[in-house]
Amino acid sequence: MIIAILGPTAVGKTALSIALAKKYNAEVINFDAMQVYENLDIGTAKVTSVEMEGVPHHLLSFVPLDKNYSVYDYQKDARCLIDKLLKENKNIILVGGTGLYLKAVLFDYNFTEGTTYNTYDNLTNEEILDKIKSYNIEELPHVNNRKRLVRLLNKLENNETITNNGNNLLYKDTIFIGLTTNRNTLYDKINKRVDVMFNNGLLEEVESLKDEFNTSKALNTAIGYKEFIPYFNHEKTLDEVKDDIKKNSRHYAKRQYTFFNHQFKLRWFNTNYDNFNKTINEVINYITMQ
Repeated sequence: MIIAILGPTAVGKTALSIALAKKYNAEVINFDAMQVYENLDIGTAKVTSVEMEGVPHHLLSFVPLDKNYSVYDYQKDARCLIDKLLKENKNIILVGGTGLYLKAVLFDYNFTEGTTYNTYDNLTNEEILDKIKSYNIEELPHVNNRKRLVRLLNKLENNETITNNGNNLLYKDTIFIGLTTNRNTLYDKINKRVDVMFNNGLLEEVESLKDEFNTSKALNTAIGYKEFIPYFNHEKTLDEVKDDIKKNSRHYAKRQYTFFNHQFKLRWFNTNYDNFNKTINEVINYITMQ
């Protein structure tokens, strides 16, 4: 059995994944594009060894920061790992926030080796459209159709076609679980989590990686890290950096919802922050009925 846990940032996916892994004797596979990198811990809210509670975790902190790790690389590594665990009769929990990575692994997506597929999370729709216009394209997608904008810009930048049969699920015994909450609560959780990150040493973590920014695409694109570049250049204060991280995290959460709803048939569960065990039990009851 494969259980995929989706949801926006700061909604409680990690806690649910641990609870379900212990319930079903499962191992956890990460599908967050930035948590695959070494040393990006606090800013990506990477699960800690204490939080793991002894549950085996995979595809975390194994890619050097100076390497460009693509969706093609992730698809290859994750499928190999899933096949290995299934042969060992292990249950699998997939958890993360990068919907494209999950889609690429579980569905019939075909990428060419070396293809870098960018979600352009650091760009607005208008900025993506401006980049597309620079290629002198005659038929332009609508500025509000982010999915088409992203797909087209990737094709242009890679100078090749990415083909897919993206609705064909390869692993039939997969259950898709979505965690959600109302927008005001989510945004409050995101803002508070960023404050906690700073209290836990995010500035010190980023400063220790300062020399890596010149060679690391991940540091220049990851929310929680790229916002420090103007600070290092004495263009913004630390408070402004913190506000930018909160704002970008909130915007990212909105895009996550859009992608998840359009790409996956999943059952949404409201996170009960006062009694998270109630949420866990609701999910378990749903899984039992499948």
